[in-house]
Amino acid sequence: MILPYKRYFDFSGRSRRLEYWMFQLLYVLMFVVLILLFVAVGAATEYGGSDGMQTTAVVFLVLFVIFILGSIIPGLAVQVRRFHDQDKSGWLVLLSFIPYIGWLIVLVFMCIEGTHGENAYGLDPKHSDGHALGDVFA
Repeated sequence: MILPYKRYFDFSGRSRRLEYWMFQLLYVLMFVVLILLFVAVGAATEYGGSDGMQTTAVVFLVLFVIFILGSIIPGLAVQVRRFHDQDKSGWLVLLSFIPYIGWLIVLVFMCIEGTHGENAYGLDPKHSDGHALGDVFA
């Protein structure tokens, strides 16, 4: 789940579907947790009226913004590596900017299995010479 954060600015190479979807799961879970904490603190602030609770709500809001901004680059990088895994240019990430359907096109590409064996962007992250490369998340 945290491998894309370890490969923060790494737009080269390939990434498996598992790496991409585990990152997306982590992103959604963190998003939900931070939103729930923000709402809970906000509700307590509304009924409690305490200045300390307002400060806590601001802290959660700042953490939320830091998480979102800190996840943009690894999210783009893992998407580019997924396109590379399919032997496609990473510039296809720009498809997501097509109004209304761009996100759907990228979603379909993120679900497609990568090419087997070596391609122009590197070795197969799933297998190399018939042997597993090992646990991606080790």
